[in-house]
Formats: sequence, C-alpha cells, structure tokens
Amino acid sequence: MINTVLRTLFFYFFVTFCYRVMGKREVGQLGIIDLIVSILIAELVAMSIEKLDQSILYTVLPIAVLVILELTLGFITLKSRTFNRLFGGKPSIIIKDGKVIYKNLVSQRYSLDDLLIELRKKGLTSLEDVEYAFLEPNGNLSLFPYKPLKIKSSLPLPVIVEGVMQKDNLKFIDKTEEWLDKILLNNNLVLKDIFYGIYNKKHLYIIKKK
Repeated sequence: MINTVLRTLFFYFFVTFCYRVMGKREVGQLGIIDLIVSILIAELVAMSIEKLDQSILYTVLPIAVLVILELTLGFITLKSRTFNRLFGGKPSIIIKDGKVIYKNLVSQRYSLDDLLIELRKKGLTSLEDVEYAFLEPNGNLSLFPYKPLKIKSSLPLPVIVEGVMQKDNLKFIDKTEEWLDKILLNNNLVLKDIFYGIYNKKHLYIIKKK
C-alpha cells in the first residue's frame, strides 16, 4: 500500500514536470501528436503503479523518450509548415455568409447537431447570424457573428506564409494566383523572400523574411 502511494506521488510530480517542459496547457489545445503522447504516458504510469515489483525506470525512461520525441516534433513543426499541416491539420471553414458548407462538415465528420450546440454556447440562435465559422485543428469552433445590420466584415487571412502561397485562402477571398503574382511583380518582390503576407480590408500587408 505504501509503495503504491509513493509511486503515485512520484509520477504525479514527474508527469507534471514533463508537461511543464512540453509547455502544454489545456486538453482542448492538444493536437494529434500531443494527444497520443498524453495517452501513452497515462498508460505507462498506470502499468507502473499496478506492477509494484517492476523498477520505475522501466516507466521513467519511456516517458523521457516520449517527451524528447514530442519536443523534437514540435521543433520540426515550427520549422516545416508541410509537417505542421500533415500532423497538426489546418482550419476548415464550416460557415460562410450565414450558409453551411456541408462538404466540409462531412470531410471533418462534424455533425450539424454539434454545430448548433456550439452556436447556442456562443449565444447564437440561428446559422444566419454567423458570417464565418472555422473548425480549428484542435476541434474548437471559431465563430464570427455578423455585425449590426449584417454589414460584411473584413476577415484577415494569410495568403503567404514562409514563402508559400496559401491557395485555399486566395480562393476564399475570391482572388487568384495571378492576382498575387502581379502584386509581387509590381513591387519587385519574390515569393520565397516573404515571411508573411496577409490580406485585410482590400489591402495586402507583407513582412519580408529579412
């Protein structure tokens, strides 16, 4: 009994320390990789508490490997947008101009009932009250209600990120690749030299890598 209590206390502080190192906050903010690591850590700790005759090193070492792996993948994710999208996913627009985009609901396996529940949580009673809604990679729903008198708002969207053209966002704002290429050409800019480009209120704002 005493050994069980001591192991429980040890792993409580050890796992807390590991999550501090990994910089995790709320469960709702965990990505796919983070969630997998969390589940594996929980399973390892549970098995160690049950098997009192086994050295805790058999649990501490695998957890340490998982923490190092998670930190390494996190670093790669920051450096590689392709890797980030592959494992972290990307936002998906669910509502545009008060209308549900059903093909995106289906592709994200997000039901209409789930959508209506989230609307009610935000104090909204109708889909027509929502100008935009995005399903984030962590499963949260970001809602942008209409302004009074349903005046259309300008939704800032990145069209260039780390030298890569964001074709989905261009399509969303009804712009083409040729339109963006022309702006870059007129300003003597090269796509690969741009760190961040955002379109807002009919203007393109650019931050160079240098």
